Amino acid sequence: MKHRVAIVTGARRGLGEAICYQLAKDGYDIVVNDMVGKEQVDKVVKYIEDNYSVSAIGVMADVSHEDQVLKLLDIVKSRFSRVDVLVNNAAIVEDMEIEERSTDLFNNTIRNNVTSTYLMSKYIGREMFQNKHGKIINISSTNGMNAFFPTSIDYDASKAAVISLTHNFALEYAPYVLVNSIAPGWINTEMNKQLPEELIKEETDKIYLKRFAEVDEVAAFVSFLASDVCSYLNGEVIKLDGGY
Repeated sequence: MKHRVAIVTGARRGLGEAICYQLAKDGYDIVVNDMVGKEQVDKVVKYIEDNYSVSAIGVMADVSHEDQVLKLLDIVKSRFSRVDVLVNNAAIVEDMEIEERSTDLFNNTIRNNVTSTYLMSKYIGREMFQNKHGKIINISSTNGMNAFFPTSIDYDASKAAVISLTHNFALEYAPYVLVNSIAPGWINTEMNKQLPEELIKEETDKIYLKRFAEVDEVAAFVSFLASDVCSYLNGEVIKLDGGY
């Protein structure tokens, strides 16, 4: 019996890596995508194939570029013939004061975070719609909802845009493709561990549960949205912030 197939973008480390392992545990064949870090991607692929009874491939592609998205899709269709789940996780963030941020840097964040979600949802979603089956799960952020930081103004704007894309693609590909978004708050990633201690304490104090989320906790919710149990949730954004 063929396994279902999941694509995870921005998957070489952190949350994307955890999502790959969770979906592999759930029995999905995994497409591990990132635009940099081939050695890290290969390690994720190897770990999946060594620890789970599924297949995995790594596809290096900058999914904010249309030609690379189409090449990725060709590779996936050639290897697996279809896609059942798409997790749009790829994103970048670079904090700095507004007056220091150039227009090019602002636009680069929008391209990497928003255009990538648009292109992957457009082309993979079309395949899913034709197959009358599929799930698209967009990783947004509370930065696009109710947690605002002027030092990441472009990131905040991009995550609000991902929420808008979620609603529109849910309508576009109804009734066959369910499109939902998770909006995590602070996550205990390696990158966030490098934040100033004062900021970590200040933000932790605002969280009802008094801690950052673990990547596995967010990945578990992706697992639910990807599963057959989730059959009537569509066009929704679920805030996963421990209370804030």
